[in-house]
Amino acid sequence: MTYGGAGDRGTKNQRREAAREKARELRDLQRKKERRNRVFLQGGIVLGVLAAAGIVTLVLVNSIAPPAAGPLNMQSDGIIIAKDLKAVPTPAISAKGKPVATVRDKKSSVVSIRIYLDYFCPVCNAFETANKAQITSWLKKGAATIEIHPITFLDRSSLGTRYSSRAANAGGCVANYAPDDYWAFTEEMYVKQPAEGTVGLTNAQIIDVAKTAKVHHLSQVSDCINSEKFKAWVTASTARAEAGPLPDSTVKTVTGTPTVIVDGVEYPITSDDVSSAAAFAAFVEQTAGAQFNSGTSTPTPTPTPTATN
Repeated sequence: MTYGGAGDRGTKNQRREAAREKARELRDLQRKKERRNRVFLQGGIVLGVLAAAGIVTLVLVNSIAPPAAGPLNMQSDGIIIAKDLKAVPTPAISAKGKPVATVRDKKSSVVSIRIYLDYFCPVCNAFETANKAQITSWLKKGAATIEIHPITFLDRSSLGTRYSSRAANAGGCVANYAPDDYWAFTEEMYVKQPAEGTVGLTNAQIIDVAKTAKVHHLSQVSDCINSEKFKAWVTASTARAEAGPLPDSTVKTVTGTPTVIVDGVEYPITSDDVSSAAAFAAFVEQTAGAQFNSGTSTPTPTPTPTATN
């Protein structure tokens, strides 16, 4: 058996040293890679935190809308339609102001009807469809007034498009620029009501509804709809309806739509009578008493401002 000589041992030592050097180089590379990854990770976390903070800030800024004035002719958060389908003029709620409740003349034979509605609400549509002919008749004769409060209970049902809010804003636009067309606009909004659980109407389609209803000053109304001019008021008025109390009424808060109040008394809507004009007429006559005469033309009351809580 022969053994390697000194030359072989030198070659082996060189190979071992080269292997050790290679291992050191690999360890150094690995440490540098780990340090670089830590820097990237830390930087990514910082950027992620900053991005999240930016999103939160944006959400907060968008959710806390600055105070804005409400529409003209909706000082009570609602518009009053009276004799000959004409709106009762009122100032707008100022940017930092509060709504002013309509004071009902309890000695008058004119019946006061107040309704909190959502233009996306199918039950509201059923009530409107059943009763629009007789309510229109009462309004034309001056036997009743109706105060319409558009609110936004069903935004969650429009697949993210906020249809109820945009529709309520459109109502505010009509009240502001063409108040005498509000009743016709409301009727047409229910004729064209989309199914609950859909995206609802686009702004362009709402403008087409206003056009079909022959709303005056359509250019101004259209700009108002597209810009959501009364977005802040829509949010605030809905919050007020949900919080209550509702003035001149036995109703503490609005918990669903439609909420219908006749001379301060809530009309108990059920699935059986929501589509019954006869049931609503009987309730109006019972609530208003002998003084109500649906065939007699009477003067239109002018609301006297009193601040709500």
